[in-house]
Amino acid sequence: MRKLVESTFVTLDGVIGDPHVWGAPYWDEDHQEYGSKLLFEADTLLLGRETYEGFAEAWAGRSGDAYTDKMNSMPKYVASTTLKSAEAWNGNLIEGDVAEAVAELKRLPGQNILKYGTGALDRTLIEHGLVDEFHFWMFPVLAGGGDRLLSGLIDLTHLRLLRTTPFTSGVVVLTYGPKG
Repeated sequence: MRKLVESTFVTLDGVIGDPHVWGAPYWDEDHQEYGSKLLFEADTLLLGRETYEGFAEAWAGRSGDAYTDKMNSMPKYVASTTLKSAEAWNGNLIEGDVAEAVAELKRLPGQNILKYGTGALDRTLIEHGLVDEFHFWMFPVLAGGGDRLLSGLIDLTHLRLLRTTPFTSGVVVLTYGPKG
């Protein structure tokens, strides 16, 4: 069975919104290497509507390097209750029961399913035990305000630390899996 791996940038005070503002000074060789490893171990992306729309706008017009070409060529499965279509940027709109659709994706042969962005979709994924690994990229930044990590979206959830990966920039990726 394929793994569903979530990758999320977060500040020390729990902010996930606007990582392009607070995260850019830390995007170095360690960052690129770790992000590439996650991407190249996957063959499918799972995204919520906001992440899909933002990423499609940012990535679809780029090309010319292995990371960008991989990102653009991968099939994307988009969970949304408001989109009528997700055909742009190799998108496939998930229709019907999201948990059932994601469970079916996990049963298909292939590499990991990589999920970027943290939001309402996580409630369903966590409630149904579908996330195999959370990669929380902790940036040494205090943002002071903004959208918070899973704020009000989930019930108490215990996780098990799988590993830590420190970068020379001060970013530490905390990788967790389900407890139990």
